Amino acid sequence: MTENYIQLGKSDVLRLGIRTENGEDTGEFLEFNLGDIELPLKYQELIEKDKRNRENLKNQIYIIDKRQDVKGKKLLSKNEEDKIRLLKEFFNREVEVYNMFLGENGVQKLLNGRKLGWTSLQEIDEIIEKQITPYLDINMKNITEKIKNKYSQVIDEKDKIEVIE
Repeated sequence: MTENYIQLGKSDVLRLGIRTENGEDTGEFLEFNLGDIELPLKYQELIEKDKRNRENLKNQIYIIDKRQDVKGKKLLSKNEEDKIRLLKEFFNREVEVYNMFLGENGVQKLLNGRKLGWTSLQEIDEIIEKQITPYLDINMKNITEKIKNKYSQVIDEKDKIEVIE
């Protein structure tokens, strides 16, 4: 019995390795399937959900600041404890949102063992903006060109058929 094989074409998967600030390879990487037409939509969703999370946090902190503060159970006041709980929930939601785009454990990979903090989100935003979105922009241009080329040929063929009739 002979074996038949299917030859796969070129992969559209972008694989970005992660290095420490000293340039040492962490062994981790992020993968993006550039052939996935929903990838730009995932990025857009990341931006929208991040904005909503930040607005929600701002509003909740405003509410906490307006109410009367009382002594807490231990060292912190009740309002301070509530703000810390609120920030913890905020960071958990942000990790979910970012991982939706970056892939499983994407945030943890980029943090390389560090705890998530306010500046961490800014660093991740900068990484996405400077090192990932340029690939998305190029890919969107390529997809747009492919669509134009494919469907312009179909339109030309339809015009030819109409001319013949």
